Amino acid sequence: MTHVWYTGILRHATRCDTCGCKPSSAQWVKGEAGSPYSITDYYDVNPYLATDPTRRMEEFEELVRRTHSAGLKVIIDFVPNHVARDYTAQAGKGHPVFGMQDDPSIHWRPENDFFYYPGEALKLPVPGDYHEYPAKASGNCYSPEPSVNDWYDTVKLNYCDFQTPTWDKMRDILLFWAGKGVDGFRCDMVELVPDTFMGWLIREVKRICPDLIFIAEVYQKNQYSKYIRDVGFDYLYDKSGLYDALHDIVRKHVHDSGVPIETWQSTRRITWNWQQLGDLQPYMLNFLENHDEQRLGSEFFARDGRNAMAALHVSLLLNTAPFMLYFGQEAGEHGMDREGMSGLDGRTSIFDWWSPSAIRKIDDKIHGENRMTPDEEYLQERYSELLRFASTDLAIRKGETYDLCYCNLSSDGFNQDAHFAFLRHYGDETLLIVSNFSSRDADISISIPEHAFEWLQIPKSDSLRADRPIPVHVPAMDGVIVRL
Repeated sequence: MTHVWYTGILRHATRCDTCGCKPSSAQWVKGEAGSPYSITDYYDVNPYLATDPTRRMEEFEELVRRTHSAGLKVIIDFVPNHVARDYTAQAGKGHPVFGMQDDPSIHWRPENDFFYYPGEALKLPVPGDYHEYPAKASGNCYSPEPSVNDWYDTVKLNYCDFQTPTWDKMRDILLFWAGKGVDGFRCDMVELVPDTFMGWLIREVKRICPDLIFIAEVYQKNQYSKYIRDVGFDYLYDKSGLYDALHDIVRKHVHDSGVPIETWQSTRRITWNWQQLGDLQPYMLNFLENHDEQRLGSEFFARDGRNAMAALHVSLLLNTAPFMLYFGQEAGEHGMDREGMSGLDGRTSIFDWWSPSAIRKIDDKIHGENRMTPDEEYLQERYSELLRFASTDLAIRKGETYDLCYCNLSSDGFNQDAHFAFLRHYGDETLLIVSNFSSRDADISISIPEHAFEWLQIPKSDSLRADRPIPVHVPAMDGVIVRL
């Protein structure tokens, strides 16, 4: 590992009235804990995270120091698009307060931080007596009457395509956290704020802190190039690309193995995805889980963390892009709990106080009480083995990739919809990696074409040449690495 992304650091709206927290309205706070993306103070950390809430910022600074001393860097969330409905917490701290100087009698003007609906009161989709007049636009909804599926616990911030006071406030916020030792920011829903603002912000901050990294949560694949080349992000979520492809492939083979495979459920989609990305591949952030998505081990996804090993071999090893591991994934967290507002949806709740069972077991094991099942221990060992290999092997860290699927369509045992094979090569090392997404073990003869030897400059030998297929046994729902 190189970085730790600590989620939910920025102080957010909550119903909690202990641990130094000031509760927000129970009518619009989602869950008991509240959404960590409904920010009440950009310059504070959540009091409930601290052992001593009165020392919470000092404790955060100590966390940063501990992380750095362990050889890791710190990433936290930056939420530029919206704040909590009661965002007033910066008052009296010497920082500009969002909305304090707004003219709420005007729907929009450049100097306002929020969008207003003069003469209209807020109509929330849940019962209660919360009063907001005039209504402000919600984070994803330009309306005084957001729906139950909208982000009604947030208020949309006003940006223009030219520099406004809101821009300056955001720059100062990021520089504040950089001054606390934060090494990078995962930027939430950047497609909802102007590109001109984000490009300016990254340039401004990197002018002072050039080593900071910026990760964008984006979903439109046709915008990937713009966010890297023009806006200046270091990495992008590849949610709509590789993640969605692997998600659909795994689900197909786990849930509907006897039904004909559609093109969007085929491993051919992995090839199409990297071809579409082209030279943007190194700028992607690959993952199989995050706080928005269903857990691999849930009944909604792979049903068992072990069924995702084929996908892990692709997401982790296909290219030089970084890979993100979500907490508890390595022990097969199921996410099949009924967690208040989140409900039984295969996700780990971000709205309620909750303790995933995999995390409890990992923690107990660290402290000498091993309650992990053999399957959980096996999975954790496999993740450790593969992550260690990926972080140290030069062919994976720096090597080129060669997709072998096109030249193995008629190879013995190769299924173009369920198998995926590729080479990684660097220096004098060549690796063959094969993933089997089907529910049956596979014995495959993998051919390496003449072009691969020329393109990667692989030396030939009696056992490694274009006219001699390589026999590979790949267990069901798993992957193998063969050092050639």
